[in-house]
Amino acid sequence: MLRNIPVNLQGYKLMITEAPQEKTREKDGVQEFVKNHEGVQQFVVSLFAKRRVQPGEYAGKGAEIKVTLTADPGEGFEEGVYVQLIDATVSHWENDNGSGLSFRANGMVPANAQIPAAA
Repeated sequence: MLRNIPVNLQGYKLMITEAPQEKTREKDGVQEFVKNHEGVQQFVVSLFAKRRVQPGEYAGKGAEIKVTLTADPGEGFEEGVYVQLIDATVSHWENDNGSGLSFRANGMVPANAQIPAAA
């Protein structure tokens, strides 16, 4: 299975459609917070992704994606804000209910900000 493939979304405009919130899942009929293997709370944000175009190019439709963030993104990320993802990856998933792609990032910054260099 293909997992954690780096993905370059610089050619896309990413606008928040649902502000980041703590990621939860239902287990045995109870909602629980999702944490990584080190016990760190995960967050999820919904983004509308649409290709950036040059004059005369066709942009296409775009799509909404949900992105799991590996840390609290902090304040200032409300609906309508354009962002960039830090160290974004995509993974294929499959289960009895279907299959698809899941996006993950180590964080996000406003669209006009410099992304910090990887350590």
